[in-house]
Amino acid sequence: MAELRLEGVSKTYDGARKVLDHIDLVVDSGEFLSILGPSGCGKSTALRITAGLIEPSAGRVLLRGRDITKLPAHERSAGLVFQSYALFPHMTVAKNIAFGLEMRGVGRRDARLRVEEAIAMMRLDDLSDRMPRQLSGGQQQRVALARALVIRPDILLLDEPLSNLDAKLREAMRSEIRDLQLRSRITTVLVTHDQEEALTISDRVAVIERGNIVQCAVPTELYERPVTAGVAAFVGRVNRLDGRATRTEGGHSIVDVTGIGEMKVPRAFATGERVTIMFRPQKLRIVRDSKSIPGDGLLSGKVSKVAYSGGYAQIVATFADKTMLAECPSHDRSWMGLAAGDPITVSWNVEDLLAYPEHEAGG
Repeated sequence: MAELRLEGVSKTYDGARKVLDHIDLVVDSGEFLSILGPSGCGKSTALRITAGLIEPSAGRVLLRGRDITKLPAHERSAGLVFQSYALFPHMTVAKNIAFGLEMRGVGRRDARLRVEEAIAMMRLDDLSDRMPRQLSGGQQQRVALARALVIRPDILLLDEPLSNLDAKLREAMRSEIRDLQLRSRITTVLVTHDQEEALTISDRVAVIERGNIVQCAVPTELYERPVTAGVAAFVGRVNRLDGRATRTEGGHSIVDVTGIGEMKVPRAFATGERVTIMFRPQKLRIVRDSKSIPGDGLLSGKVSKVAYSGGYAQIVATFADKTMLAECPSHDRSWMGLAAGDPITVSWNVEDLLAYPEHEAGG
């Protein structure tokens, strides 16, 4: 059964500026779904409409089959965690967590037991009497989560809750949130602009572009088979080449890329159609042994820069007048010894290429 359903939800401001354009979204019971997109795309508006903080201009919001579109926020069974945590500075950790229970008229004894349970679950036992100003960012985040969960909501809504944390703490909290969700099996919707965050902790990811959901898929499908050039470019890094389709061979097209030559792509285009080819840096393989060439494509050029970051190496190279990026895991020794000015040859598999009509890619 669907836990959350948005049906034809739109939001327009000032009678003209459309933030959401009749979006449909279904979140299953126990699912962790992320809404991903750039600033201003409408993702936070969708979450706030779900929470009851904003009224939609059109459409319905259903929670467990019940139409809650007109219900005020405090009457919805939703726990909400904001980017700023929104803790009350004059209340202790325990009182912050208990606040939602008081507003719902939960009895004192039951409220105390539920607060103790939430404090233990979020590992805040030694912090219950502290004030928010005495807590680190990660501790404040756990308090905000405890306050949202203590009311035992049907759904947990997270509005970019990790964006104020440093990189290492953000990664740790990301893991904690996912572990918590898996233990509790609470249906969760996260809004984020961070692609890595969405891919690593979600069951599915919905990508919003200009107020429309353009793809909703499991992380592997979203990354490997984005349905639009916009999704491909937003979710991870891509190399881009533009050309013109010259012929079709068994469901594949041959594209003539200026300065590069012919490349086969795993999609059929009309002869003469302008085509944008995109592919991930990780899909390029450095060829060091000319007797053993992996993959279907082959291209030679010159190294511009090599950057090593510990887990992987980035090689920027120029092929004809095209600059492309290759990424190799650090244990792949094919990149070692390369330096700016060195010749380089790369290969790829045709099935790893992404191809779109050039006008869809902003060409």
